[in-house]
Amino acid sequence: MRIVIAMMKHETNTFSPIVTDWRRFEEWGAFAGGDIAAAFAETAMPIAAYMKLAREEGAEIVTPLAAEAMPSGPVTEDAYEHMAGLITDAVRAGCDCVLLDLHGAMVAEHTGDGEGTLLARIRAYAPDLPIAVTCDLHCNLTALMVENCTALIGYKTYPHIDMYEVAEQVGRIVLGSMRGDCTPVMAWGRSRVLSQTLKQGTDDEPMRSLIKMCRDAEERPGVLAATVFGGFPLADIPDAGTTAVVVTDGDRALAGEVRESLTGAAWRHREDFIYRPEPLVDAVARAKAMSEGPVMLLDHADNCGSGATQDVMTVIAEVMRQGLEDVAVAAVWDPGAVKEMQAVGVGAALTLALGGKTDMPSIGLTGEPLRITGTVKVLTDGRWTVRGPMYTGVQVNMGPTAVLDTGKMRIVVVSRHHEPWDLGVFTSVGIQPEYARYILLKSRIHYRAGFGDLPKATVTLDGTGVTTSDNSVLPYKKLLRPIYPLDLINEP
Repeated sequence: MRIVIAMMKHETNTFSPIVTDWRRFEEWGAFAGGDIAAAFAETAMPIAAYMKLAREEGAEIVTPLAAEAMPSGPVTEDAYEHMAGLITDAVRAGCDCVLLDLHGAMVAEHTGDGEGTLLARIRAYAPDLPIAVTCDLHCNLTALMVENCTALIGYKTYPHIDMYEVAEQVGRIVLGSMRGDCTPVMAWGRSRVLSQTLKQGTDDEPMRSLIKMCRDAEERPGVLAATVFGGFPLADIPDAGTTAVVVTDGDRALAGEVRESLTGAAWRHREDFIYRPEPLVDAVARAKAMSEGPVMLLDHADNCGSGATQDVMTVIAEVMRQGLEDVAVAAVWDPGAVKEMQAVGVGAALTLALGGKTDMPSIGLTGEPLRITGTVKVLTDGRWTVRGPMYTGVQVNMGPTAVLDTGKMRIVVVSRHHEPWDLGVFTSVGIQPEYARYILLKSRIHYRAGFGDLPKATVTLDGTGVTTSDNSVLPYKKLLRPIYPLDLINEP
């Protein structure tokens, strides 16, 4: 048996000004051939689970690509075609099965459905080829994706700590179908809900209940996999929104029944999927009044893990203005500021214009640097290994990194975008966040993976940026309407 295993992942924020070219994939991690096993075999990533399954089958493993970039703007046509070409070329060379680790929310310059386009091309070359697909919980599922694979599944956790297990599940389904153990069929559908990702945490309602429905369904005879996708609302494409897909053993009626129960439940909980904002001044004052730390402060509108620029200073400026003390911040993206701090060295004091280097024309914002005086505490190369439960074992490269200490605030400044979902963003630069009074993160939900129960309280701070949790301010033009809450509709 010859099995093609590949990863091609990107969560595309169509409102983001950050260019997603091939270099951006290389910065986060782009591998081919034997380098893939070396990079991922000992991790908890889906591709590691796929390789394990292939080894169990005694199969020849072909790994044409494993590439992922931090969320950002649309993928350039050149980058997309390079990656898709590597995968389709491997299929055309001949194989018995394809196991794919995709995201489900990739938008390229020339296609709004990056995953569906790839799968349709593979199907065109090999109409009967068994294809397994693992997707992120924030997948914007499309008909093209479902129609061109054998079985598709998504993560059941956010933060995503079950990636390996989910990939193993769908891989076993497809490999089992090749032995005649099952006959996978799928039913999928969408609700008319544009859910906000800040309300999709699977430890919270309503996603907790929807995920339980999926797990309960998988206990039913004949149900091989059931998934609810929260969707990614920061993509202006027709298919953005909350969906569900169910895989059964040859029983389309059962698949449709479970699918309807899931999309129906999502619609009934539609109001619970909508984030209610709070004035920034009030939220910071509320955090300041809290008596016990650490207090987690979330600058969610500037979360590079959803495609933000990571250099908006709105929240940091307000925290400083209100005089909060002992604040650890991760992270501000400003390669130029890092170079300034490298030039003066550790222990030197300096004043610099931090952040605010990027304009955001899609939402009418211009970059506004914040003038800050502090001392350079640490300089590193920004490399470390994830030890927490999400992306376990993956090598991180934040690029040249520095820590600026203002006396009341220690700010981690990076040269490459990286969402702080693991303690390593602090410990790699000598900061022990558990002893800080406040932990300010440019994150939304993923921080829970590494920081767990560390904070005594969490306050969401509604700043500005292209990952705003107020979808009404985003200029949607392609999104299929009507959809709740942008449209006050009464039917799903």
